[in-house]
Amino acid sequence: MSEIETDILDLSHDGRGVTRLDGKVVFVPGALPGERVRLGRLQRHRHYDQAQLLAVLTPSADRMSPPCPHFGQCSGCVLQHLTPAAQLAAKQRVLAENFERIGKVAPERWLSPLADAPWAYRRKGRLSVRYVEKKNRVLVGFREDNPRFVADLRGCAVLAEPFGTLIVPLAELLQSLDACRGIAQIEFVRGDARALLVLRHVVALGAADQARLAAFADSHDVALWLQPKGVDSIHPLRAEDAATLSYRIDDGAIEIQFQPLDFIQVNAGMNRRMLDLAMQLLDPRPHERVLDLFAGLGNFTLPIARRVAQAVGVEGEAGLVARAQANASRNALGNVSFHSANLFEDQRHAAWAQASWDAIVLDPPRTGAAEVLAYLPDRATRRVLYVSCHPGSLARDAGTLVQRHGFRLSAAGVMDMFPHTAHVESIALFERG
Repeated sequence: MSEIETDILDLSHDGRGVTRLDGKVVFVPGALPGERVRLGRLQRHRHYDQAQLLAVLTPSADRMSPPCPHFGQCSGCVLQHLTPAAQLAAKQRVLAENFERIGKVAPERWLSPLADAPWAYRRKGRLSVRYVEKKNRVLVGFREDNPRFVADLRGCAVLAEPFGTLIVPLAELLQSLDACRGIAQIEFVRGDARALLVLRHVVALGAADQARLAAFADSHDVALWLQPKGVDSIHPLRAEDAATLSYRIDDGAIEIQFQPLDFIQVNAGMNRRMLDLAMQLLDPRPHERVLDLFAGLGNFTLPIARRVAQAVGVEGEAGLVARAQANASRNALGNVSFHSANLFEDQRHAAWAQASWDAIVLDPPRTGAAEVLAYLPDRATRRVLYVSCHPGSLARDAGTLVQRHGFRLSAAGVMDMFPHTAHVESIALFERG
């Protein structure tokens, strides 16, 4: 392998340094823009190469020592070597480049990047579990860059407590089980008051194993659920583990209850900040009617309903719709309703699609809202608030809203929902007039 000295020119969308050698793009994990580095080419591809970073000869002023001892092994937090301020700036550049390249649009105003606590923020996620025969050990952690391997973690600083310090105890627990070879994964989630683990097991758990699990749950003050088959098979290990999970938003005025595998925003602090910003941008008014698409449990719909004449949420998963409606009733909100519909299919004949709305909120998955924008919004809609987890699909849909529907992209910015990762969460306001 020949060693090469070169300058790093940019940062890719997934957090790798970018340079050019012999007219070809080369990705360099661990390198930062502005650095002079020594590298070796490892993998050649038709349109790009990937190289190994051997040494940083001239470090970036934005480089910092990664706090996590597993940096470079675990694939979870690829930007820990970049200062938090530089991470946000890089994410804003990614969003701007996508707007320009894909949507052919630019915001009239850039919002200040939204951030919260950078550590101990992740309240929901999935840990991989693998019994390694050669080591006679159970590993619990996130995947390495090579997804066939599970990183051997001693802890995780981005997980909300108690999960960040439970990784080693969990590995020791699973190692002690008779069914240790049959544990596939662990889902973790916490509400404001309770932490919960869901153990996915592909073999039956005997009485001794269940007793060990119960003792672990008691000693670490977590609820423990089991999932022997599909998602519908989850159930509490014991009656005392059937905890109600909930979180409060809108300055505590709204409580949202949820089930262990329901989708919720994984960063509680950022979710509260995002909702505050969303209400500022959307500026809902007492006489207005607002439609919330991809509504989930009502995370946006219910705060909006407190401020308007009528709010309607539409969500594809029937279970979430039922729980969203229950949350509305629990919070004494009689001016809100929820409907189940596949928003990736044409729903233009649905009653909610034919009604007129003063404002629409979109919070789609990574693929975006292209199907919805084929028939919405109508001419009566003056504002669209778009919350995105993928800058490319947001940029595409922004082009549609501006060029086909006659909106202005009045404001946009990034939200650091996943600090230290290359994930770009963003928010954009579109207005008419």
